Amino acid sequence: MRLLHTSDWHLGRTFHGASLIEAQRAVLQEIIDITINQQVDVVLISGDIYDRALPHVDAVQLCNWVLRELRATGASIVITSGNHDSASRLGFGADLLDSAGVHIIADTQRMLQPVLRDAGDHQVAIYGIPYLEPRMVMERLGVAKASHEAVVQAAIAQIDEHLEQLRAGQKPVVSIAMAHLFAAGGIGSDSERELSTGNLDVVPAELFEHFDYSALGHLHGRQKVKEHVRYSGSPLAYSFSEATQRKGVWLIETSASGIESIEEILLPVPKKLAILKGKLAELLADPDLESAVGAWCQVTLTDSERPADAMATIRTRFPDTVVLNFAPEGTGEKEQPASYAERMAKATSTEQVVRDFVEHVRERAADDPEREVIDSVIQATREAQVSQ
Repeated sequence: MRLLHTSDWHLGRTFHGASLIEAQRAVLQEIIDITINQQVDVVLISGDIYDRALPHVDAVQLCNWVLRELRATGASIVITSGNHDSASRLGFGADLLDSAGVHIIADTQRMLQPVLRDAGDHQVAIYGIPYLEPRMVMERLGVAKASHEAVVQAAIAQIDEHLEQLRAGQKPVVSIAMAHLFAAGGIGSDSERELSTGNLDVVPAELFEHFDYSALGHLHGRQKVKEHVRYSGSPLAYSFSEATQRKGVWLIETSASGIESIEEILLPVPKKLAILKGKLAELLADPDLESAVGAWCQVTLTDSERPADAMATIRTRFPDTVVLNFAPEGTGEKEQPASYAERMAKATSTEQVVRDFVEHVRERAADDPEREVIDSVIQATREAQVSQ
């Protein structure tokens, strides 16, 4: 039997204010095509289907489309809820959807109802662990400590009991776990929402050693924590910290003896990310940066003074610049400028106060024409006050 492991679609997410709906549609179409071409029997989606608990209508429509298209390939679909999803909304109608081959596991009751698929000489049992908020489920799971490790350990203990009964049957059972959490040893990125503070969200990967394969979600980089404990990662990059990641899915093949193979299948990149650094004039002229022209760009300017209209200027070559930073070269060696409060305390005139404010906000002193405007406005204000 063939299973495809994906997660963290975050439908409805934006990238620094720009819509990603069409990019998400394109990459989901690739997942549909892989499901067809690889003759996938079951698609596993390990949480964070949506980017927020109350998704926009466009995201809901996109989800409806991709689930319909995936199901039309003949593959069953198993979904667990993530920390971005609303479990109650995602799980609405789950009992009815079971009959349609779409299995949504978003609560602890369905957690002990594995999705069973017959593969002839063996059967595959898929156990979904929804995202478990410790304080919300600790009493239900009989746990005294409000930590992710404690509640996940309790959930797995219950699943293990059920799995032992299942393994007592006549056919060999290949066990698959799905969970949305931070497994120890995993590497995160900037686009993931923290589950808790103080490392209380970390769950030992050893908890999953009883399963033949564990399909994890939450971390956006596709990675192997242990041989059979893996993250598929998000299908798109959702922060510049993911600029060098190769996005993809895992294709798992089972047999009566367990997991036969695990293969990575890379996904195309609808729109690349580029991280640029240098002086404004150099960035605009450098021929080696031509590949970044059509990318989402994060630009750090190193000019000694912040150039005027920097964002508008950099966008003349890199129109999809969404982040602009300023880090003048050599600032670490130079004496740091006085704080704003110190400068205000030393200002001797209204004109100086305004000029210092402009320089503080823009990190660039007002030029001669700007100083003339400042002085003329202040003078006009004074004259108006006198005439009253």
